[in-house]
Amino acid sequence: MIVTRSEYTDADNAILPIVSAKEANIDEERLGRTSRTFRSFGMKSVVLVKDDALAWEWHDLDEDRVEPLFSCTKSVLSLLIGIATDEGLLQGMEEPAAKWIEPLHRADDERVQHITVGHLLTMTSGLEWADFDKPYRAMRKSEDWVAYSAGVPMLHDPGKVFCYNSGGSHMLSAILSQATGESAMQYASTRLFEPLAISHAAWSSNNGINEGGTGLHLGSRDLAKLGLLCLRGGRLNGTSFVSQGWLEQTTKSHHKALKHYEPRIYGEYGGHWWVDEGDEASGPFYFAYGHGGQYLIVAPKLDAVIVIRKKPSGRGSGIISRDLFHHSIVPSITLVRNFTDE
Repeated sequence: MIVTRSEYTDADNAILPIVSAKEANIDEERLGRTSRTFRSFGMKSVVLVKDDALAWEWHDLDEDRVEPLFSCTKSVLSLLIGIATDEGLLQGMEEPAAKWIEPLHRADDERVQHITVGHLLTMTSGLEWADFDKPYRAMRKSEDWVAYSAGVPMLHDPGKVFCYNSGGSHMLSAILSQATGESAMQYASTRLFEPLAISHAAWSSNNGINEGGTGLHLGSRDLAKLGLLCLRGGRLNGTSFVSQGWLEQTTKSHHKALKHYEPRIYGEYGGHWWVDEGDEASGPFYFAYGHGGQYLIVAPKLDAVIVIRKKPSGRGSGIISRDLFHHSIVPSITLVRNFTDE
């Protein structure tokens, strides 16, 4: 089902044209059958981009709308760090974090001085942060989120141990602001959102620093545009946004992370992107993941980008979205393709 909004402008269409499922060689009937169960599972939006075009979508209110990305925000932030690196404002993965974060610079533990932007991106800073981001609420209750995140003790040498840490993500947003002289939202607006015809976006902040670990709000189609940008190696519609080298560096596995977590909603970890080896049908893919089952999946073998958003209902409920990808969306692409190939 295609829901064409009156707000879908010529600029939107230039970035992400709309085609029929048949034109995209997708099994629309299979997806249609599956979509009848979406509301019962709390689905909010499903968007499928194939061969550079919007080929199929479903929305619970028959309308795409701006919604929170939760931790998918982290992957957008990774793109912005990459753009700042390409512009020479940052040194990339080797950039010392203490150069920009004063509480890190003042830390007594010498190991803190060795934390890099790359360590923060790969969640291997060594800073103490309880499993599954438990200190995050305490950080948000503090007056200065950057100071809180930087002020926790060191438990490990940088680069040794994975620990999911949204405080580190917030420090990355602060580093981006220091390096560019703009908030992450301002920088994203000129470097990504305006050129990609993303006109409706919001991003929460603290003390002028946009929330690094979450807080960005976008529509599902607009999120898919960012996925397509990644699928195309950082270039879209004739414009280079971020270097292919940065994408290759951040969308490959740096740590096994939560690969063996059950249910299988996570994967290995790159540079603020999750990475999965996939299966024979899907091929390897990487993805942004947000609480409760929000996915932006970039699947190169399928030449596809998939956005899945649902009502958050607990950490484990993300498996509903993951199963939708593997058991419905992938077959809708691969089975038709294989039949055509024969």
